[in-house]
Amino acid sequence: MKNLATTLTVLLCLGVWPTTIHAQAPSAGTGKIGVINIQEAIASTAEGKKAFADLQKKYAPRQQELQRLQQEIQSIQDQLQKQAATLSDEEQRRLSREAEEKQKQLKRSTEDANAEFQADRDDAVRLIGQKMVRLIGDYAQQNGFALVVDSAQIPVYYASKEIDLTEAMVKRYDTANPVAADAATPPAPVSAAGKPAAAPKPGVKPKS
Repeated sequence: MKNLATTLTVLLCLGVWPTTIHAQAPSAGTGKIGVINIQEAIASTAEGKKAFADLQKKYAPRQQELQRLQQEIQSIQDQLQKQAATLSDEEQRRLSREAEEKQKQLKRSTEDANAEFQADRDDAVRLIGQKMVRLIGDYAQQNGFALVVDSAQIPVYYASKEIDLTEAMVKRYDTANPVAADAATPPAPVSAAGKPAAAPKPGVKPKS
């Protein structure tokens, strides 16, 4: 979920967050100040979890194909190393060329998959972020907040639980944007090596 959360912060800093909140804040200047961890809030919503799960599912075949290609390259490299004494010079050159071509293919496919994944992820984040920001503006106006700041962007050294709006906004968002219960929980991420990972990516880093 970390990758998704990081993107949330970047996109919201491009302009949608500060402008919206400023426009909806009371003009009296005597209202409360609230804080919210916007990246945590958006990533914790049911819709955010579903978006991440959908991306995982969509790009799983691409990731598996990249893993397969990586394994083929490793197999050739192992063969060259272990059978160096028995392979003919011609066969060694052929295997070396094959490994090099597969390396190039892996690099191109990885770059393409990552670019497409990031574009889809950014679209999902932008949609959720825009709706979240509108809800924060409404909530601030209705509850007397003159200012709401993002604790992930501005250093906040202390904030009481009463003014931390993160949990409240997640609940408010989920109420306004319900999703199916079974779609809200993403599957366990899988790394290129087939092991659980905190933040999976569609690509596999080629070995040198």
